Amino acid sequence: MRMLLLVLAPLALGRDIYIRENPDGTVTFTDTPASMDGFQVFVDGVAYPLGAVLPPPTRVNLTTFPLLDTWDDQLLAASLRYGVPAELLKAVCVAESGMNPNAISHAGAQGLMQLMPGTAAELAVSDPFDPHQSIDGGARYLARQIKRFGSIRLGLAAYNAGPDNVAKHNGVPPFQETRTYVVKVMALYDHFRYQRPISPTAGLLE
Repeated sequence: MRMLLLVLAPLALGRDIYIRENPDGTVTFTDTPASMDGFQVFVDGVAYPLGAVLPPPTRVNLTTFPLLDTWDDQLLAASLRYGVPAELLKAVCVAESGMNPNAISHAGAQGLMQLMPGTAAELAVSDPFDPHQSIDGGARYLARQIKRFGSIRLGLAAYNAGPDNVAKHNGVPPFQETRTYVVKVMALYDHFRYQRPISPTAGLLE
């Protein structure tokens, strides 16, 4: 199976995202293609030909998250501890739980960063619904995956689908949920770091 590498240009929330497979086997995602040659529209993990009738995309409206900036201090503190950008951690929180510290997924993941019970136990997170513990554990786990696989994109894929799946497929697994997740988090990450960066004074209370 040919491995596909992704090239992610900065993405802006609310814009159409385009995808193109390049001759060298890489795949480019962008919301501002220099030309439309070879590009398809990418909606929720599926590529559609230009001009096709598209399903309504999943959009992230940040105004619907009243707790969006509540844990900036913990996010920056975890960033300093584990070397993961605070804005990336915030993007994961939004994508995983909608910034709801009491969130529980259908699969049983819990808290702000949606740790599975087994992962929480491995990380010594005694209360996954405690925002401080969830952020610390999630940041530590994400940092581990980024270090193991060598990129933010693959680290996010491992966070979503599990490191075994990333290793098995030697890249982002061919799961629609995971591919959509990676694109969504990267778009949120770009939004936060370029348009809504976390204050450098956050985290000083930790």
